Amino acid sequence: MSERGDIAVIGAGAAGLMAAIAAGRAAMEAGSRLRILALDGAKSLGAKILVAGGGRCNVTHYHVDERAYAGSSRNSIRNVLGRFDVQRTVAFFNEIGVEFKQEDTGKLFPTTDRARTVLDALLSEARRVGVELWHPWRVASVWPHNAGFKIQREDSEACNDIRSLIARRVIIAAGGKALPKSGSDGQGYSLAKSLGHTMTARIFPALVPLTTPDGHFLRELSGVSVPAEVIVRDAGGKVLVSFTNSVLFTHFGLSGPAILDASRYLADARHADPGASLVLNFAPGMPVADLDRAIVSAKGPGIARWLAESLVFRADVPGHTNRGLPERLSRALCEHSSVDPATPIQSLTRVQRTSIVGEVCSLVVPITGDRGFTHAEVTAGGVPLSEVRLDSMESRVSPGAHLCGEICDVDGRIGGFNFQWAWSSGYVAGSAAARSLIAGT
Repeated sequence: MSERGDIAVIGAGAAGLMAAIAAGRAAMEAGSRLRILALDGAKSLGAKILVAGGGRCNVTHYHVDERAYAGSSRNSIRNVLGRFDVQRTVAFFNEIGVEFKQEDTGKLFPTTDRARTVLDALLSEARRVGVELWHPWRVASVWPHNAGFKIQREDSEACNDIRSLIARRVIIAAGGKALPKSGSDGQGYSLAKSLGHTMTARIFPALVPLTTPDGHFLRELSGVSVPAEVIVRDAGGKVLVSFTNSVLFTHFGLSGPAILDASRYLADARHADPGASLVLNFAPGMPVADLDRAIVSAKGPGIARWLAESLVFRADVPGHTNRGLPERLSRALCEHSSVDPATPIQSLTRVQRTSIVGEVCSLVVPITGDRGFTHAEVTAGGVPLSEVRLDSMESRVSPGAHLCGEICDVDGRIGGFNFQWAWSSGYVAGSAAARSLIAGT
């Protein structure tokens, strides 16, 4: 049994729901009737939305520009973001009943602090504008058919008996490979390839926790969170990128916002240069020479206590004071530099002082890998933006097909940037697909 529709959106996550809603709104505004179907293999929609931001859903950031992203060219990313920016995103969610509050980090969360608020509003708006939500209805294949596309369902549990669908336009919003239990298992890449698209040479986890060797002393600090500058350097010591934010020590290695932001850049650097390294600076904003002078002029307590109580660094990290290291960390750094934590600060030898300053300001951490797609928040790599028309997200190789969201070679920093890419690219794809049908092009 085969059905017919005007626009089929493959994937009903953040980008797919926005694309379907944008198409439905464009049709309503034009007084046109289009049959829009959003297809998803999950029994329950919106798994990634519901777990985002610790269950609160960090919808976007108060300031978003292309510098927060990697992957395709930043000019291309800017082009798409500018067509549905933060201001328009906030206005859209306000219209569908979601109000926001801005936190010190710049992140925008729903005032309810519930991701369910965001998902329910999107689903309600999709239904209001006439979108049909088919799930579970997992797509197995898509190929050009006459003047449109034929979409075949997998032989598995489905919400109806319809095994295939013919649509005039198709929007691929099937996500990447991050958090596979949500349904993002890379199937979208196969669909895009079947339409003639290529993929980047590498597709790998981004915004992902990093692992350290068994027995590494930082593992003993599991649960400790500290503000730090995380630096990625090449084999020659050149700084490639750095992020200052919270770092969380865990039983497997390192996590926290600064680590997640740095993870994809470290993976990229090590792919090209195995000698690339990750460095932690626990006195962000404080030059090495200043720390050295502060230790020389200090009197009284043992060095570990001084680091915990008197060290003042200059970078402001939300959620942390800018004074002192956690006591467990200060003691661990002393011991790792072969200095007794109780050594009176004025009794330190020059060699000891130099060693401790090095531990605090430039601790090289051996990284054995990352926790993979299962624990990654987003995927790096995908369909290059050079293969789509940026004003419509329409495929250059398969006219009538559009792509949006994580399937594209765009990944952003932590803090709502990846959701903003989903809203922006989804809006562009959905509205363009609908308008092209309404205009008869």
